[in-house]
Amino acid sequence: MTAPAHIAMFSIAAHGHVNPSLEVIRELVARGHRVTYAIPPALADKVAATGAEVKSWHSTLPSPDADPSAWGSTLLDQVEPFLADAVQALPQLTEAYEGDEPDLVLHDIASYPARVLAHRWGVPAISLSPALVAWEGYEQEVAEPMWAEPKRTARGRAYYARFHAWLEENGITAHPDDFAGRPARSLVLIPKALQPNADRVDESVYTFVGACQGDRTAEGDWTRPADAEKVVLVSLGSAFTKRPDFYRACVQAFAGLPGWHLVLQIGRHVDPAELGDVPANVEVRSWVPQLAVLRQADLFVTHAGAGGSQEGMATATPMIAVPQAADQFGNADVLQSLGVARHLPAEEATAETLRAAAPALVDDPEVARRLRAIRAGMAEEGGTRRAADLIEAELPAR
Repeated sequence: MTAPAHIAMFSIAAHGHVNPSLEVIRELVARGHRVTYAIPPALADKVAATGAEVKSWHSTLPSPDADPSAWGSTLLDQVEPFLADAVQALPQLTEAYEGDEPDLVLHDIASYPARVLAHRWGVPAISLSPALVAWEGYEQEVAEPMWAEPKRTARGRAYYARFHAWLEENGITAHPDDFAGRPARSLVLIPKALQPNADRVDESVYTFVGACQGDRTAEGDWTRPADAEKVVLVSLGSAFTKRPDFYRACVQAFAGLPGWHLVLQIGRHVDPAELGDVPANVEVRSWVPQLAVLRQADLFVTHAGAGGSQEGMATATPMIAVPQAADQFGNADVLQSLGVARHLPAEEATAETLRAAAPALVDDPEVARRLRAIRAGMAEEGGTRRAADLIEAELPAR
């Protein structure tokens, strides 16, 4: 029996970063630990529902439901806000935890202040990664080519200078790339099957615990229409959803297929009227209880975010992956290499290509066999309980 401890979790207000951690937090609370969770107000209620104590702070990042254009279009556009937010958040979080320092820090991969505070407090820090992690050779194969051009610009050099200076003033000598991308200890909240080059991941640092999915009944249910021979769910997640042209292509692709029912999640930034007239076998929603739909679906058209990808695998649902940003391109490639999805680049995702890909996936018994094997492997990774066991194992002796 592990003695109750104070465990502090830190994350940013983004659904894809918070959701994967929630069941782990709920389990730690159920085991008697005091868990505080530092999160901006936008997702505070979701966090509080786990039983954790919310430590609220103000973030300068775009809100969880912001227009995707708020994140800019270049690599520097997308990384500079995280550093600026970390710099202004650190004093807030220092004050929030003054006299209430934890025994152990858990943190999302984007929560830079958490690692600074753990260093300052002298307590263990564990990254909870909601996405793929670095493998041996990642820097040479991915990071260096991606950063080569930005590092040659004055803006890129200034970004690294600011990052170095902030770390040094907080007593950290690590290079910004290592600080952000090479944690001392990490639990990976995705199935190992979704990790590129998994055989080159250092398992003394990274432990794959797989999907940590809990009871989703609070999100609502979904009923498959009695006359639906095939059901396809289309969802681009919660962030990069402003794609009315793509949604129109989906309607055109599936509305005319006999026996098919299309569930189309369009997010907050598209008006259903932009889709024009839709037939009765098309269900347009701003949001759906995704896991409930996938448990009854025959096909999933997804942006290939880590959450959606693993939900597709956990429900053994064939996928058409249409990535939009970030790690989604790599996830789409992995899903295709596993033989359970077709990777369609966004510019190629037309009504014709979607309609052609659907039966090739849904009617292939080999795709179904591979998905069943992956689902069985995921069930053995341990999920929530194993994650909590491993966190408790890192608690300092008291």
